[in-house]
Amino acid sequence: MNSGWQAVWATAKAEFSDLGDPADVTQVLMRLGLALILGGVLGFEREMSQRDAGMRTHMMVAVGAALFVVVPLQAGFSQDNMSRVLQGLVSGIGFLGAGAIMKLSAQREVRGLTTAASLWLSAGVGVAAGLGREATAILSVVIALLILSSARLVKGNMPDSK
Repeated sequence: MNSGWQAVWATAKAEFSDLGDPADVTQVLMRLGLALILGGVLGFEREMSQRDAGMRTHMMVAVGAALFVVVPLQAGFSQDNMSRVLQGLVSGIGFLGAGAIMKLSAQREVRGLTTAASLWLSAGVGVAAGLGREATAILSVVIALLILSSARLVKGNMPDSK
């Protein structure tokens, strides 16, 4: 009986060996956590602007993108293989963003472009965080917030074009 449990324990330990070192656990938590927070910041701005894709969506996109980068890094993927992962990620997020865009034929206008772009940026921020480029991820979110807030101010001061 004891040897059976030892085999189970050894198997479980081997399965979780990708995070055996406390430094590795900390690194993964920091990278995924930063992606979560920064995606949440972008999503919070979208929610405050009363847009469809809000905090949860942006957080999921950012963490998912970070995960798609962290796992290949841990697995020792080559730069060529990592490039393929990133290409697939960018394309996949493009499809997700397309779902956020809606054409209203009655009003002859398209809605959701900025939200789609913020989802795409959220994935980029997740990739940066996942690759350990924390400063780049943070700076990207700061720039995005400046763009979104300044564009809103400028647009609010423009005469109505309708």
